This record gives sequence, C-alpha cells and structure tokens, in this order.
Amino acid sequence: VLLPQLADLGRREGDATSDVTRLPPVTYTTKMSVFAAGACFNLLFAFALATILWLAGQPTSEELSTTRIGYVSATLTLPDGRTVTSPAAEAGLKVGDTIRAIDGTAVADWPDLLQTLVTSAGVTGDGRREAIFTVEREGRLLDLTVHPRLVTEENVRKVGILAAYTPILALVPEKSFAARLGLQADDQLTALDDQPLLNLITLSDALQTRPAAAHRLTIRRGANPLTVLIPADHPAEAGGIFGAAFRTRSGLVHPNPFGQVWSQVTMTFRTLWSLLQPHSDINVSKLSGPVGIGKIFWDASEAGIRYVVWIAILVNVNLAVFNLLPLPILDGGQMLFATVGRLRGRALPPHFIATAQSIFALLLVVMIIYVTVFGDIRRWMRDAQPESRAKEAAEVQKQATPAK
Repeated sequence: VLLPQLADLGRREGDATSDVTRLPPVTYTTKMSVFAAGACFNLLFAFALATILWLAGQPTSEELSTTRIGYVSATLTLPDGRTVTSPAAEAGLKVGDTIRAIDGTAVADWPDLLQTLVTSAGVTGDGRREAIFTVEREGRLLDLTVHPRLVTEENVRKVGILAAYTPILALVPEKSFAARLGLQADDQLTALDDQPLLNLITLSDALQTRPAAAHRLTIRRGANPLTVLIPADHPAEAGGIFGAAFRTRSGLVHPNPFGQVWSQVTMTFRTLWSLLQPHSDINVSKLSGPVGIGKIFWDASEAGIRYVVWIAILVNVNLAVFNLLPLPILDGGQMLFATVGRLRGRALPPHFIATAQSIFALLLVVMIIYVTVFGDIRRWMRDAQPESRAKEAAEVQKQATPAK
C-alpha cells in the first residue's frame, strides 16, 4: 500500500507514463492513511471471516466454554522429572469453583483462562511465580494466591486444573466392563460416591486407587437418575475407562464478529505485552514463524474448515497489530518517521531512514530464522518422536475427551 510520491514503484508495477515530480505533494494525513491502510484491511478481512463464522457457527464443547474447575491435580511433574504438589492444591482451589478472573483480567472460557495464565508475569519477592485467581464458590467471590509452575516441554505456566464437563458414554462394546455394569451409550455420568463427577480423570483416579474399593456411580439415562455399583474387583484400565469411549456435550455457537475480532486483538496485545515483561515466561522461541503457521493451518484443515477460518482471523489480526509496531521496517515505523518529521518541521534525512530500515530488515530476517529453527522445527521434530506421540496418545486416552 504505497503512493508513487513515497516510493519508487517501477520495480513492482512497471514503468509509469506520468511524471511523478508533477504529482501533488503528500500531506501528513495522506501518509498516515496510506501507512495504516494495510493493517486496516487486515482487520476488515478478519471481520469478514468472523462474519462467515458467525453465520456458519463455531464448534465448541462443554469443557471449552466453561471456566468451572472439574479436576484439581494433587501433583505436577516438572520438566526435570521431579514431582511436586500442584499449585492449585496448595492454593486451595476446589472442584466446582468457577474462575472469574486472573490477576484482575476477566476470563470468558477455558482457552481464554489458559492464555491469560500462560502470559501472566506475576512474581513474588522471593522469585516465585504468582497469579491471583478470583473464584466464585457457593455464591461468594474469593481471591486465592496461586504459584504456577513451568511444566511440559514448552515450559509454560500451569497450576494443575482441568475444565469441568459431563462425561457421556459414546460407545459401549458388547464385552466391555461398561456393558457388564449395564451402562449404555448416551448415559451421562453425574456423580461418584455422591460427589459431583465433573471430569473423567476423577473416575480414573478412583479406579486406580490401591487397595481397590467399591464405588457408587450415579448416571442419568434420559430423564431418569440411576445408581451403578462398581465392585471392588473391577479390572485395571486396560483399553481405557471401563473399556468404553466417552464424549462431551458439543455444538455450534454464533459469536458476533465484533467480539471475535476484539478477542483476537486482546490476545495479540496480551502476548506482545508478555514478551516485554522481564518476569514473563514468554519469549521469542515460543512464537511461530512461517513454518509453524503453515503447520497450524494444516492441523486446522484436518479438524474442519471452520477451524481454518478461525486461525485465519487470528493471523490477520496478528498481522495488523504487528505491522503497526513502531519499527522502521514496518508500517508503524513509517508512521513514526512521518510524525517525527512533522514535529521537527522537516522530513528525516533519507539516508537515515534507509539505514534504519536496512538494520531492522536484517534483524527481522534473523528473528524469523531463529523462530523457525529453534521454535517451529524444534517443536515439529519433537512431536514427530515416537515417545512424544505415545505420550500424547496416552494423555488423550486418559483425558477421554472427543476430538475437536
């Protein structure tokens, strides 16, 4: 998005018949409009895609659309192999708590909650990571201080909680233990030993407790509540819980386009801010370059076209915000140069602008290479390892949640 008075466009668009020197001078307002036009059209395109998603519907599930805690892990395993008490258990978070905000930032759903936690930068005086969870418990709001830990291969902040959802039997094979218990497809698991069952891992933990004990499982079949007795001699979890497949409630939502774009703008600024925070655990190596973005689109395409559209909205918003940063090689840098020139009464020297652009262009290329090699390719190679795939499959089986 340029004007011939601002740059030589011959190499891009061919020779022009008009004399550029006779064109009217470009005003400050015109410059700012031209430099901002690219980002504006990124946002307009994102809004158009968001409108399509609003009309077609965006896939979601019960566990993604909530901020209610369904499981609190007793321990966390750190990257060095040590097992420690989970920050959530230490802080007193409980199953059934609804998280309303983290560090004063309201959270709308589970992905928003995780992103807010990962990009948080709170640290105590003794160097421990800190986040203030505002939770709703029995109608009261409580502020609980949580000290997140860095876990997983990516070293991101975790506290040891999972979202609440109602486990639903999707498939009950004939000779499975679930069939022996009399369970049927579409049965909803609502309670275990008279306590609300809000995540399958609670049931998994109970079945793995040694010595084994009998349990009462409350289910809902249609409109009727039923109780199923799980004997103490129940089998181990070979083949998954009860040898059955589970799902959660899922469907389509229709978020308005303004809300979709605004949430992505908020997420982008939150990530950029965390990159600048000295106590944040987000750094350049956690960003994605062209290779990573391509893989994300590929993975999204396997899940469905709606996910591709959602990723495209995110990428366009990211591009809009990134291009407006005050760096010489970007549109935001050109806006900065134009503003400085107007304030000083004359334009900045062309050689100064050219030198600054060359330096930052080199830095940008170096950053892209670094992000690609030490971020995208490293993650790709790590995920391709057999043990990594096996670990991921085991985690999916343990979670027993449906493919999104």
